[in-house]
Formats: sequence, structure tokens, C-alpha cells
Amino acid sequence: MKFIIVYLLAFIGGVFLAIQAGFNTQLSVLLKQPILAVISTSITSVILGCVLILIFGKENIQPNTFGQVPWYLWFVGGLFSVIGISLYFYTIPKLGISKMIALGLCGQLAFSLIAGKFGWLNLPIEPITTKRVLGILAMIIGIFLINTK
Repeated sequence: MKFIIVYLLAFIGGVFLAIQAGFNTQLSVLLKQPILAVISTSITSVILGCVLILIFGKENIQPNTFGQVPWYLWFVGGLFSVIGISLYFYTIPKLGISKMIALGLCGQLAFSLIAGKFGWLNLPIEPITTKRVLGILAMIIGIFLINTK
């Protein structure tokens, strides 16, 4: 039962990211600058994240652990976030949201399989199985079907 809830939350997270992409693409198009839309998204995320920390997580904050985190981990995720989100905002008006989300998810899935196989990014090692390869092929077929008229 717990896994059903976690799966449902993951699904809802994906829905929210698609909604976010749609709204921020509108902002990007109106501004004619995807980077400004990313900045707006990031600032809003920081403000709302801080509010949530103050409400729910302030007892879990332990300042002595900040120094134990390698310096690059504070920034490298933001770098990839800005690039990835900018690419979303740039390509959604050209491809449509369903094509972009499908291609983006396929890229995430393909990278995650490779990263998991080799344990990149300190991830647990997970073998590439026949089922996983079939899953990627099914997604590629799905993307093909989404992109054909």
C-alpha cells in the first residue's frame, strides 16, 4: 500500500512539472527570453522552499552538516536545472508540450539507466535488464506514435 502512495505521488509530481512547464513556457514566449522564465521559476522556488522549511523542517536543519557537503553540490544541480528548464521553455513552443515532455522523459529514462548501470552521480548500481530495455523501446515507440499524425 505504501508503494501505491509513493507511485501516485511520483505521478502527481510529473503532472505538476508538466503544468509548470506549460505556464513557464507562456512566460518565456511573452518575455521572448527562456532564461528570464527560468530565473522567475528559480526565485519563486527559493521563496516557497524557504517558507516550507520554516513551516515543516526547521527542526531538521543542522548547520554543522553544511560544511560537510562538497562545494560543487551547492551549484551543479542549479547549472543543469537552468540548462534543462531553458531547453524545455525553448522547445515547447516549437514542438508542443506533449512531444517535449515525452522526449524529455525519454532522455531522463535513458540517462538514468546508464547512470544506474555504472553508479554515476553516487547512485546505487542497477543492472540494465531486458525488461528495462523493452521499457525504453516502448517509450520510443510511444514517442513515435505521439509525433505521427
